[in-house]
Amino acid sequence: MDKLPKEKREFARRIGLFMAMFMRIGLLLVLAWIVGLVAPLFSVFGKDISGRDLILILGGMFLIWKSTTEIHQSMEGEEEHGSSAVKATFAAVILQIMVIDLVFSLDSIITAVGMVDDVRVMIAAVIASVGLMMLFAGPIGRFVSDHPTIKMLALSFLVVVGVVLVAEGFDHHVPKGYVYFAMAFSLGVEVLNIRMRKRSAKPVKLHAPHIPGD
Repeated sequence: MDKLPKEKREFARRIGLFMAMFMRIGLLLVLAWIVGLVAPLFSVFGKDISGRDLILILGGMFLIWKSTTEIHQSMEGEEEHGSSAVKATFAAVILQIMVIDLVFSLDSIITAVGMVDDVRVMIAAVIASVGLMMLFAGPIGRFVSDHPTIKMLALSFLVVVGVVLVAEGFDHHVPKGYVYFAMAFSLGVEVLNIRMRKRSAKPVKLHAPHIPGD
């Protein structure tokens, strides 16, 4: 997203989320196909791979590749120039938002199919969730862009999420609580670091304990 000009970022974010919303609704309207994703397609070393597993594996690999690429470019300072590069990046941002949304929403859609009978309720929930994302994605995105350490932390989180998705695609369950706790703890520490840096540009000094008589 940061590769786009500032005036295009919000538009790209909204278009990506808007198209992702229609993609989710389209998935909900083909319920039988979604439910059938859990049926085995082929086997690898004796492990049955279903359509859901395949999407999780490919989606996880995409997240790992994209996140590590972004981290590398942030560290090396590679920049794209020219209008053609901007146009290509704009289209890529839209596609990436849709792919990431598909990966993260697939499990919840399959679960919702088994729990809710009325498709209209699920569609209303999708519209409401995308509306909330559109409302808060802008401020959160600007905060992340303004704080490079938070951006690096977020990219690292995506690498972890990608590894978890690949593991689950191969039927190795990773407790989400551990992942969420690690993310929350790391984010909390980094927020404290940001506040400390704002309060004082001087390095933190540890004070020696006072001993009476010295």
